[in-house]
Amino acid sequence: MYILGVACFYHDSSASIIKDGKLIAAAQEERWSRKKHDTDFPINSIKYCLREAGITIKDVSYVAFYEKPMLKFERLLNSHLEMFPRSLLTFVQALPSWAMEKLRIPSLMSKKCGYRGEIYYVEHHLTHAAGSFFASPFKEAAIMTTDGVGEWATTTLGTGKDNNIKLLKEINFPHSLGLLYSTVTGYLGFKVNNDEYKVMGLAPYGKPIYYDKVKKLIDIKEDGSYRLDMSYFVFHYKAKMHSKKFVEEFGPEREKESEVEQYHKDLAASVQKVVEEVYFKMLNHLQKISGSENLCLSGGVSLNSVANGKITKNTKFKNVYVPPAPSDAGSSQGAAMAVWNMALGSKKRYEITDTFFGPGYDEAYIENFLNEKKVKYKRLKNSELIKTVAKLLWENNVIGWFQGRMEFGERALGNRSILANPCNPKMKDILNLKVKHREQFRPFAPVVPLEDAKKYFEVDLEVPFMSFVYPVREEMRLILTAITHVDGTGRLQTITEKQNPMYYKLIKEFKKHSGVPVLVNTSFNIRGEPIVMTPQHAYRCFTGTGIDYLVVGNCLIDRNENKKDLWDSESLAKD
Repeated sequence: MYILGVACFYHDSSASIIKDGKLIAAAQEERWSRKKHDTDFPINSIKYCLREAGITIKDVSYVAFYEKPMLKFERLLNSHLEMFPRSLLTFVQALPSWAMEKLRIPSLMSKKCGYRGEIYYVEHHLTHAAGSFFASPFKEAAIMTTDGVGEWATTTLGTGKDNNIKLLKEINFPHSLGLLYSTVTGYLGFKVNNDEYKVMGLAPYGKPIYYDKVKKLIDIKEDGSYRLDMSYFVFHYKAKMHSKKFVEEFGPEREKESEVEQYHKDLAASVQKVVEEVYFKMLNHLQKISGSENLCLSGGVSLNSVANGKITKNTKFKNVYVPPAPSDAGSSQGAAMAVWNMALGSKKRYEITDTFFGPGYDEAYIENFLNEKKVKYKRLKNSELIKTVAKLLWENNVIGWFQGRMEFGERALGNRSILANPCNPKMKDILNLKVKHREQFRPFAPVVPLEDAKKYFEVDLEVPFMSFVYPVREEMRLILTAITHVDGTGRLQTITEKQNPMYYKLIKEFKKHSGVPVLVNTSFNIRGEPIVMTPQHAYRCFTGTGIDYLVVGNCLIDRNENKKDLWDSESLAKD
């Protein structure tokens, strides 16, 4: 039985397909459209999922949609009536998309895909919960989902056992931990629903000296339940986040692309501290009512890897699972799994241990592309390629690394990655200025074999999806300079040979040169663009940046041998 999961029309549109409960394929629409966080109907992702499964739409038994549109429209209408007339303009602007798209999912599935079967509408936070628990290794667990907003819920606490989930408590819109963080994100001159991780990365540069000010925005109870003081916010009736009272309290908002001052760093540190306070109080309450030592997290707030890395020290949870795509992108997978496990009462569950569910390209395709574009390259056997690239990395070359199937989710985890030497103190600046073209304060992540992790990091969990920040051991900070953040931490990925053999062997080979089995791993893209998906995308990113070598499959491309490349960007876009 095939179930197709679909998520769209808010942000991070995606599609996923499961066969008898097992995830076969999943991808975000942005990887095709090249529009970051694309909201459109995920037609390309759907076509890919069907192609990867080797079926047509007629073979799909059910479609699972990631929210209940009528319930969400009820919230929009309720908010409009409550805030009328101030909400009128926003409501009128929102109506066309609701009338033409969001309330017409069956007709869109029929028109765009030819699907006329049954559609299950799964409540948004249940899709988050299902996408985490049903993909986890746990037979039973406590579950917390936290994001901006679903239909009404913004936070839920629940439990999972076998093939069932019970959501026990929820906090509803407009009170939202995610929207509090997003409000500060917008105020600091960053993009809402896109740049919250920048605030998290900025926080260690500051001190939480505005903690008391931020606490005015939110009333926090001992069990972690909370209410926002809505006089500081306007997101419930305007296409903006903060109110005039917010500006009176915190001063003028930072202009986009202007200098980041110490005040901004201290405010980022303050909101991070407040969010962590709520986070841990909720988790401690959840642990008490569930009695479980296992925890599943999902929703956009669970991308706060700094808070995640502190869970086992601040709560009684011993095991924590965050799926590879905890944001709305992963809701297509969660919706499909909720239908399989709960609506259909199926008993089979499959743990997700890696995230390589996107498109892959074989060696023939790669070489045909390179030959057609007259790219100079060397084709090497696996062992020779690994030895060559490890040496190049030790010599401080920046490597674009393109292998196998694309990752599903926010992180590049070894198949669409840019790799570099973590021991070079200048490497962070090199990557930021020559390749990533992004803010200097943002850190780069380390990857390490699981068996070596505790020697270099104060880590207590397996973290294959880069969802946790842990301290770098003090004696290693002067060695691993490129991945050690200003506060002595790193957003860590652990890797096993089973999960990704080529990636694992490359790290081990690098140790022969450096003495440390650690690499810098950052996503293969430049600022403002989605992660590369195809060999074409990879080569375009390579030629437009300071990446020294590109590895696509077993083909090694040297920038110095392709300096006279007359690349036609229009033909590339068509490819």
